[in-house]
Amino acid sequence: MADTLPDLWILVTLAAAVFQTGRFMLQKYLATATLSAAGATFSRFLYSAPFILLGLVAYLALSATPLPPLGPGFWAHGLVGGTAQILATVCVVLLFKQRNFAVGITFKKTEVILTVLVGWIILGEGVSATGFAAIALGVVGLLLLSGGAEAKGFHLRDLRNRAAGLGIASGALFAVSAVSYRGASLAVQTDLPVLRAGVTLAAVVTMQSLIMAVYLRLREPGQIRDVWRARRVALWIGLTSMGGSLCWFIAFTLQNAAYVKALGQVELILSVAASTLFFREKISPREAAGMAVLIASILMLVMVA
Repeated sequence: MADTLPDLWILVTLAAAVFQTGRFMLQKYLATATLSAAGATFSRFLYSAPFILLGLVAYLALSATPLPPLGPGFWAHGLVGGTAQILATVCVVLLFKQRNFAVGITFKKTEVILTVLVGWIILGEGVSATGFAAIALGVVGLLLLSGGAEAKGFHLRDLRNRAAGLGIASGALFAVSAVSYRGASLAVQTDLPVLRAGVTLAAVVTMQSLIMAVYLRLREPGQIRDVWRARRVALWIGLTSMGGSLCWFIAFTLQNAAYVKALGQVELILSVAASTLFFREKISPREAAGMAVLIASILMLVMVA
């Protein structure tokens, strides 16, 4: 059984990358056409929550499995991870309005480097000292991307622009989210990875839906109505979100979060295809170089981890 686990986490991680690319494509479309960044983010949680909850109930009923007990720290990890994911998703949607789709996704991928650092701080899952060379290479990639398509040379001040700030913030928040979700899923007291993932996902998405509903009601009340009006597209956001999140959660229960996120870099290939074929966006040579350097640093980091 142990020999099959690597194959399982690889398969579900690849599936998660496909679902996530589709979801971000839909969110970019909605945020550009009808919804605010917060509204597009809310649609993800609102339209996935019913399917996730029904799926969990069906699984428990059909398998005659009782709801597993939750260990210490489950709700704290879940709340931290869920809140971080909300903020990270808002940052990414806002970033799509600043730069093209592929660059936005690449900025988000700084989460892999940051996941390693956050994992070391929170869960003690660190890397060897040589990993710092990979992180330094990643900074070079960030400098290339942060300057924009027409920038020349390397300047630290490029990291202070809005697009870079949103990208790095999203990466940091997604890193916190990934590690927190792993902590929450490990607190679910069962040996079944799918059940661990389902329980954690159901709890987190329910909290996220409530948090976003309260926020929009107080700050952007019209967006709740607009999210409902956009339900024909938003429903697919919910379904792809559910599929992606479930796959990520399963992968996190089977493997170190940094390794899972590293394999998920296949999402970059999908994002380039989506940017050029669907959104008809151009990727400059500098942006392409930045993407290549950043992905090289991520893969190098995994090799020395």
